[in-house]
Amino acid sequence: MSAVLGAAAALLGLAAALSLARLVRGPSMLDRAVALDVLVATMMAGLGVEAIAADDPWVLTTMLALSLVGFVGSVSIARFLVYRAPGAEEDA
Repeated sequence: MSAVLGAAAALLGLAAALSLARLVRGPSMLDRAVALDVLVATMMAGLGVEAIAADDPWVLTTMLALSLVGFVGSVSIARFLVYRAPGAEEDA
């Protein structure tokens, strides 16, 4: 079981590194926003692996808070990008 957890942690580390590279390199704001969402999802998966390894269910509350922060951040960025898009009408 520890080999599976180690492999999962290694793959999640690789996914986090690749999404950080996209976050830094991304040519547009939308690419950076998607990379940030992927990074938050990777962090949640890492917390899930840690919860399984430590047999600690209290990590799930941290995952819930992180998912709420990620959702609110994604919605905020999406609303910000709608108003910054060229040719967008300002209704508000």
